[in-house]
Amino acid sequence: MPNDYTFTLLKYLIVPSVYNNPEEISYYRQRYTKGLQKLIQETSLATPEARQSALAGIGRLTNFYLSFQAQNDKELQCQYGNLLHDIMAANYPNWVAPLSMPPLKTGDKIRIGYVSNYLHSYSGTLWLTGWLRYHNHENFEIYCYYTGNQPDGITEEFKNNSDIFYHIPYNLEATCQQIAEDKLHILVFPEIGMDAPTMQMAALRLAPLQCTAWGHPVTTGLPTIDYFLSSELMEAENAQEHYSEKLVRLPNIGVSYPKPYIPPVSKTRSDYQLPEEGVIYLSCQAPSKYLPQYDFVFAEIACRVPKAKFIFLRGALLQERLQRAFKTVNLNFEDYCIFLSIPERLDYLMINLLSDVYLDTFTWSGGNTSLEAIACDLPIVTCPGEFMRGRHTDSFLKMLGVTDTIVSNEAEYIDIAVKLGLNPTWRNDIAERMKQRHNNLYDDKGCVIGLEKFYKQVIEEGLRHSH
Repeated sequence: MPNDYTFTLLKYLIVPSVYNNPEEISYYRQRYTKGLQKLIQETSLATPEARQSALAGIGRLTNFYLSFQAQNDKELQCQYGNLLHDIMAANYPNWVAPLSMPPLKTGDKIRIGYVSNYLHSYSGTLWLTGWLRYHNHENFEIYCYYTGNQPDGITEEFKNNSDIFYHIPYNLEATCQQIAEDKLHILVFPEIGMDAPTMQMAALRLAPLQCTAWGHPVTTGLPTIDYFLSSELMEAENAQEHYSEKLVRLPNIGVSYPKPYIPPVSKTRSDYQLPEEGVIYLSCQAPSKYLPQYDFVFAEIACRVPKAKFIFLRGALLQERLQRAFKTVNLNFEDYCIFLSIPERLDYLMINLLSDVYLDTFTWSGGNTSLEAIACDLPIVTCPGEFMRGRHTDSFLKMLGVTDTIVSNEAEYIDIAVKLGLNPTWRNDIAERMKQRHNNLYDDKGCVIGLEKFYKQVIEEGLRHSH
């Protein structure tokens, strides 16, 4: 299938999800950068067949794994975003023209649409239930477009908190048609970058203003996305340099995350073959968040905490790397590292409740996982990175008001992790303070007030310009 665009994309843009060593990261980044140039040069949209093939290709793949390399992706994302836009414009010329802001008469509601493949129980969109729950339905009419097809209890919540809810599974054209007919003032994509058809849709112009949020915490590079809805606590001073969109720093963590239900402890460590005596460090991120230059941190902690056990929940891919890191300090990684696969949510929360310390990942920190660990009063060691995706946990702990375990480099990270492991009194003190302050963090209404203020402001500007 030499002319299939899907394979052209794979040939030029594939990157690993896990790297063996830091050199591999630079190798694949250079390869991607050159590949993207070639892809752009070789993409033809001259014939109907070529347009169709390109459209099908970009509907199958995303460049999701690029941003795990922990570098500024703005330039590469813009190149890819412009290519996506060109392909979509060639296929749907009627959906790329700028749109003027629909008029607002006295008493009219502002029409806001939220479109996602993930309006079900999913880490990238769970926080959105809070925005919808606390929206002011007197002033705003909320439209939801669910393009996936795994409805569950969370889908019901989205439905109940929307004024108008559409379920249009796996049908790009029907969804776009519906959005266009609804004449929204603002269209919001809670995430762009994980689901390929969502990226296709985001490369069109379906509302006068289009925003994305941090369900996937990386700039889209799309010329059709005007604003990136982020968080004042998560962004560094110079953060606008990381975004092609105009950055909006919403109050606090920017989202209203519902406090998770945490069951009472009903299992023991032995139920999971864990030692009653050991100090249990939970490290539960997806393998792609672990970069090889930080593997030594686990081995260093083990050197200083003899009874340390590190639990990895999805870490089988990291075994070879961890083995090397522990070997460097003359330790056997099998004595310290435990790889569990936890199928059930209840078991996952039990593991959090039975652990002593949560070790956050460098450069791309926990989002949902950290919010759940905090609900379990599990002390978290985190080191904020350069980009917003490496600063989630940092912002949660700041909003909570328990910041003793935020560090600024690897050496401090090891020190704090060791101190938490060896000093149960201090550890319990932190857990107790976390417990007292949950209300600072969950179900935040301040960010929704900020969001609505932003919506009103940009619509007023849009209406002024269209007259």
